[in-house]
Amino acid sequence: MASTIFNRRKLMGSLASIFGAVGATSLLAGSAAAKNQSGGVRKLGRDGKPSDRNDFITPLIIHNGVIYIAGQGANSNSNSPVGKDDIDSHVTKVMENVKELVITGGGTMDSILQLTVYLADLSYYDPMNKIFKTYFPNGGPARTTVAVAALPGKSLVEINCTAAVVGK
Repeated sequence: MASTIFNRRKLMGSLASIFGAVGATSLLAGSAAAKNQSGGVRKLGRDGKPSDRNDFITPLIIHNGVIYIAGQGANSNSNSPVGKDDIDSHVTKVMENVKELVITGGGTMDSILQLTVYLADLSYYDPMNKIFKTYFPNGGPARTTVAVAALPGKSLVEINCTAAVVGK
């Protein structure tokens, strides 16, 4: 009997490792490994407190050690809209919003894994890169940049990202 329990635990531990590697630990509901995983989706506001259930968009979600940041525009519902309509001001404002949310979620700028950048005009690419580099002195994350027809709130740039939780 004792060896059967040991073998079952060993099997569940092995399965938990395999499923955890592919992000599917929740399939082992009821196992010790699944119970030890945070497993829940945490939807947070800018302040790090649980978001309002009625919010249409959640700015910050944490799940399985990954931080998901919703698109941040220069004039989005952040702490305050940007004052100027130039690309430098917009990129700086958006990157500060991203930085604030990543830190709130328990990450750092170095733990950002991937960013998607949406530019209102591809001519903003080089000026955006000039400011972007200053936020990643240790090398940047994976990134995709695309030009789009328009962005909400007359923003010249919008960025969303994923990052790893490294603290909290």
